[in-house]
Amino acid sequence: MQPTFTSSRILLPVRPWFIVASLFLALLGNLLPTAWWPGIPDWVALVLCFWSIREPRRVGMGWAFIFGLAMDVADGAVLGQHGFAYVLLAYLAASQARRILWFPVAEQALQILPLLLAAQMMQLLMRLVAGGDFPGWGYLIGPFIAALLWLPGTFLLLLPQYQPVERDANRPL
Repeated sequence: MQPTFTSSRILLPVRPWFIVASLFLALLGNLLPTAWWPGIPDWVALVLCFWSIREPRRVGMGWAFIFGLAMDVADGAVLGQHGFAYVLLAYLAASQARRILWFPVAEQALQILPLLLAAQMMQLLMRLVAGGDFPGWGYLIGPFIAALLWLPGTFLLLLPQYQPVERDANRPL
C-alpha cells in the first residue's frame, strides 16, 4: 500500500485578509536584497500560484496584474514584464486547479513546476526582447526551488484554516 500525504481534515473557509496579507508578505520577500541571488524563488509567483489554485474565485488575473505591476516598478523592469507573466501564471493555475488538487501535496509540486517555469521563461523572453542581457542560467533555478518549497508553503498557508482537533459532541461535523 502506497503512503498518502493527504489530510482528511475539513478546512475552514479562508479569510480574505489572510490572502492579501500573504501576498503582501510575498511581495516584501521579493523586495529583499537577497531576491537577486541565484536560486531564490519568486515568492509572489509561488503564493499567487497557490491562491490561484486554492481560491480561484478570490485570487485571479486581476490580483496577478496588480502585483506584477508592483514588481515591475520595484525592480525597474520593463513595464508589464512581471504583470504578463503573473497573469499567465494565474490563468494556467486556475485552469488546472481542479486537476492539481487531486494529487497529494508532494506530487502537486511536480504539477506546478511547469507553471512556475513558464512564468519565469516569459519574464526572461520579455527581458531579452526589450534588449536586456541574459541573466545567466542561475535565473532558471528559482522555479525548481519554489517547487521544492510547495510542501512547506502549502502547510503554512493552510495552517489558519485547520479546525481544532477537539470534537464538539453537539456538532456532527
